[in-house]
Amino acid sequence: MTKPSLPDLLHAAVSAVGGTERPGQVAMAEAVAEAIDDNSHRLIQAGTGTGKSLGYLVPALAHGERVVVATATLALQRQLVERDLPRTVEALHPQLRRRPQFAMLKGRSNYLCLHRLHEGAPQDEEDGLFDQFEAAAPTSKLGQDLLRMRDWADETETGDRDDLTPGVSDKAWSQISVSSRECLGATKCAYGAECFAEAARERAKLADVVVTNHALLAIDAIEGAPVLPQHEVLIVDEAHELVSRVTGVATGELTPGQVNRAVKRAAKLVDEKTADALQTASETFERVMELALPGRLEQIPEDLGYALMSLRDASRNVISAIGATRDKSVHDEDAVRKQALAAVESIHGVAERITNGSEYDVVWYERHDRFGATLRVAPLSVSGLLREKLFEDRSVVLTSATLKLGGDFNGVAASLGLSPEGVEGDDVPVWRGLDVGSPFDYPKQGILYVAKHLATPGREGTRGDMMDELAELIEAAGGRTLGLFSSMRGAKAAAEELRGRLDNPILLQGEETLGELIKSFAADPKTCLFGTLSLWQGVDVPGPSCQLVVMDRIPFPRPDDPLMSARQKSVEEHGGNGFMAVAATHAALLMAQGAGRLVRASGDRGVVAVLDPRLATARYGSFLRATLPDFWYTTDRNQARRSLAAIDAAAQADGK
Repeated sequence: MTKPSLPDLLHAAVSAVGGTERPGQVAMAEAVAEAIDDNSHRLIQAGTGTGKSLGYLVPALAHGERVVVATATLALQRQLVERDLPRTVEALHPQLRRRPQFAMLKGRSNYLCLHRLHEGAPQDEEDGLFDQFEAAAPTSKLGQDLLRMRDWADETETGDRDDLTPGVSDKAWSQISVSSRECLGATKCAYGAECFAEAARERAKLADVVVTNHALLAIDAIEGAPVLPQHEVLIVDEAHELVSRVTGVATGELTPGQVNRAVKRAAKLVDEKTADALQTASETFERVMELALPGRLEQIPEDLGYALMSLRDASRNVISAIGATRDKSVHDEDAVRKQALAAVESIHGVAERITNGSEYDVVWYERHDRFGATLRVAPLSVSGLLREKLFEDRSVVLTSATLKLGGDFNGVAASLGLSPEGVEGDDVPVWRGLDVGSPFDYPKQGILYVAKHLATPGREGTRGDMMDELAELIEAAGGRTLGLFSSMRGAKAAAEELRGRLDNPILLQGEETLGELIKSFAADPKTCLFGTLSLWQGVDVPGPSCQLVVMDRIPFPRPDDPLMSARQKSVEEHGGNGFMAVAATHAALLMAQGAGRLVRASGDRGVVAVLDPRLATARYGSFLRATLPDFWYTTDRNQARRSLAAIDAAAQADGK
């Protein structure tokens, strides 16, 4: 039997989902197939509307080797497993003569733990789980959620948190889930044979395509213990998010509350002297943290260093002692021991990491009005880790709508640990970049308007001229506005101000769930939706409800952001341009994602308005503009208003 051709397979898959083939999708599929065949790597920028899921799924399924697809967002994971993969597998079956299996795999804490559900969380008596919530069930939201989850546990086939609707708070979910460190292990657990997390792992082992998330991919790479099954091909979708997700997984933190909880959990399992030493170290650490001021710690202060060494040594002794004792008087001893060990090991790991000190780590204090101070440590860069762990022994394809920053792939490639395109060497992963474009006609469908006449935004204070401009633009557009702000404070201030000025309903992030806000925004064209730029990546509202996307300012990192400023300083010390490599690249990525909210379908029309004159006047403005879709560009405020009014009139004439 002759091997089916890639164009024939792609045609069958696209027909099955009711789509139309696009040149960009064909080019992408060919590039993915080529990378898999010659065991090389690709960075592929595929604009909105390309159909990139099929662009990588079809060649991956055709190849026949096991493939892992890692995505950043829950929405795309669900789309792949519930829609794209089932349809594609069926569509390709007549030609492939096989039906590849697929499965979703997440971290253990995403699955309901039957042991925790039935035995309760091994906590202090006053925190007992079911007695407390059953007594409070009629009035307590937490109690009601726990009762509902108990009922759900009898019905669910997956135990996956995301299959529980409506969802529950993190606090409620933590009562019936465990981290991988807290897990007893299937062989020791009375519920091991029925475990949802173990079942998900078994399904993944048997699957040809495993869909996971960036965080689990990072854990698999960082912790050395394989979580994902062996695979020959790795496809990273939404790859612009990968570095920040890996950084998140590689970040450690210590808080007084966290240390106190660990002390309580360990106290009942070790002798009094060992427990007292950890208690004393905890109190010393708490006193230091009471005086902590936010900011980076380039040198560890003497008092903090002493507190961390005390924590490190005391927690190491507790870990040894817990491992050497048994106490049958403790209810559910194995679970209590495992949870205490997990808590103390976490503290030991972070304390030791900061105490050892590394030029490749950044340490800083954060302070929160409600929760007090936190000590954090994060890698200065994850590029070396990614180069070493990601690109060995498999073909890797990274794809996103935004991978070319300022016109080329090298900025993103550097953050992933890759050399500039075309550079070859013994230990240098070879990669090629491909921009397959977008099926949309950006110059005809959208306008990029920069409000050049406004004052340059300062760090503090309200921007009266910006508020006036925003109000006029919204009025011209008849509502239909997605407002993306560089801070939550800015979004709230704009919402409060304009609710008093305009008749249009203004929705604000945080006042409802994201899903509900998007639904309300899409349902009423007169409505505006305001939120922070970083959290609106992935909002998909095609049609006339979103015809104006506004960004209040260029979203550079805050000058006092410890990690970003440390990364910028490091680039400068090595002779590079820290501002362009870190701050401008960060802003370009966010702006490209934000501007990408405007045109989601071939009939969409609208304006992206940036209310920061620096995009037109500063030297770095051209770098940022080169990262945005190729909209028609203007700084003429009257032109922007006329265009918005015309687009609004056309939508109203169509009854939308």
